[in-house]
This record gives sequence, C-alpha cells and structure tokens, in this order.
Amino acid sequence: MTTASEVDVVVAPLPRSEAPGSYVDWPAIIAGIIIASAIALVLLSFGSAIGLSLVNFRAEPDVPAIWIAIAAASWLLWVQISSFMAGAYVTGRMRKRHLDSDEEESDIRDGVHGLLVWAGALVVGGLIAAGGLSAAASAVGSAASTLTTAAATVADGAGAAVDPNAYFVDSLFRRSPGATAPAADTTAVRAEAGRILAQGELGNGVGDTDRTYLADLVAQNTGLSPEQATTRVSDVLSAVDNAKAQAAAAAETARKTGVLAAFLTAASLLVSAAGAYFAAQKGGNHRDERVSFGTAFRRYR
Repeated sequence: MTTASEVDVVVAPLPRSEAPGSYVDWPAIIAGIIIASAIALVLLSFGSAIGLSLVNFRAEPDVPAIWIAIAAASWLLWVQISSFMAGAYVTGRMRKRHLDSDEEESDIRDGVHGLLVWAGALVVGGLIAAGGLSAAASAVGSAASTLTTAAATVADGAGAAVDPNAYFVDSLFRRSPGATAPAADTTAVRAEAGRILAQGELGNGVGDTDRTYLADLVAQNTGLSPEQATTRVSDVLSAVDNAKAQAAAAAETARKTGVLAAFLTAASLLVSAAGAYFAAQKGGNHRDERVSFGTAFRRYR
C-alpha cells in the first residue's frame, strides 16, 4: 500500500516594496514644482495686468485702504493656494506607491511630497524674485546715476545746489505785488534763513527768537511792514510743519503697509502649505483608486 509522503510547503514572503531606495520620489516632486511655478506665473501675470497686485493695485481715490488690502491679499491667497495645490496633486498622483505601508501611512507620505513641492516652489520663486530684484536694482542704480549727473549739470548751470528748504525760503522773501524791495544781494540772507529752517526741522521747530529774527530779515529785504513780515513767517513755518507731518504720515503708512504685506504673505504661504499637503493626499488617493476623470479627459479615437 502506498502512502502519500508529507510535503513541506514553504511560503516565500511577498516583496515589501515595488522599488528599493528612498521613499522620496524626486522626479514627481520636480514635476509638481514646475507645474506650480508655471501656474503661479500665469496667474500673477494676469493679476498684474488687471491691477490685482499688492504693489500695483489700482482703485478709486475714495476707496478705503483696507478694501484694497483685502482684495489684493485675496488674490494673492488664491494664486498661491491654487498653484501649490495643482502642483502637489500632480506629484501625489505621479508618486510611486511603496507596498510596505498601509493606507494611512501612504497618505502621510503623499502629503509630505506635497509639502516638498510647496517648499521647492518657494525656493524657485525666491531665486527668481532675487534675480528680478537684482536686475531692478541695477536698472534703478543706472537711472539714479543718470539723474544725479543731470541734476549736477543743472545745479552747476544755476550756480547753486538744490535745497529742500529752497521753496520755503523763496516764500519768505517773495515780494508782494507793488512792494519795493532793496536792491541789495539777498544770497547771504537767504542762506541764513535756510539754515534757521533746517535747524528748526531737526529740533522742535523754530523758536520765538528765530521767528522774530526771520521777521526782521523778511521786512528788511521784501519791503513788507513788520506786521506783514511776521504773518508771512508764521504762514511759512506752518507750511513747513504741515510738510513734515505729511512726510511722517507717508512714512508711517509705508511702514504699516510693508508689515501688513509681509504678514499676509506669510499667512497665505502657511495656508497654501496645508492645501499642498491635502492636494497631494487627494492625488495619491486618486492614484490608488484609479480615478480617471473620464468625462473631462476622455480618449478620442
């Protein structure tokens, strides 16, 4: 009688991964970076053409600045989120799936690839912006050099350099219609008045002693009465104070605008990082589920 011999069955373990090596799929990441950068460039160019830009936003003069900032920030947020999510989705869809992980681990790896697309696109955009700023600085420097040369030529031809207080000094010694002024040269007097105004701008304004002295100089060199000269000095000093206040307000507005723009840019980048992580996970899910979007991308035969 023949009996069946026992047979030992050896089960070989399945391969743990489709491809050995790093879990980071750099070709897919580079593809996502290129797509994200291209989409951002297109959208930013379009937005700049219609004025939707933080540096060139066109609006009516009576539109509050807060609405201008909200509109420009919303556009920047849309551009960043949409471009990063598109690039991250492509990376998640194109990434090779390693079989040594469950669904949750695969989703995390897909999301990390989306973050790498976000970071890589930021580096590329930073390099492009740095190159553009260098070119712009070079162009501005050349233009400034040309303007300086032209200004020096004009100043040499006029015999005097441009003084920020020149207009206010001219206002002090401007003759009223019908008034007769002495024929003496007022160059030294004007220079002294300019120094008084400049010292007042550095301190807390022109003091009473200097005000009285300026009124005497104006009365002696313009033919105005002492009362009229005093009134003119007060008016010119008020104009100087207004100009200082306007310059300070403009500087403060520029500072606040810069802080707001930096904050909005950083916030939008953080939001776009979360969007890139989510989009890469969604791309990976569609890769695993073999979602084809047949209605939109059907084959034509």
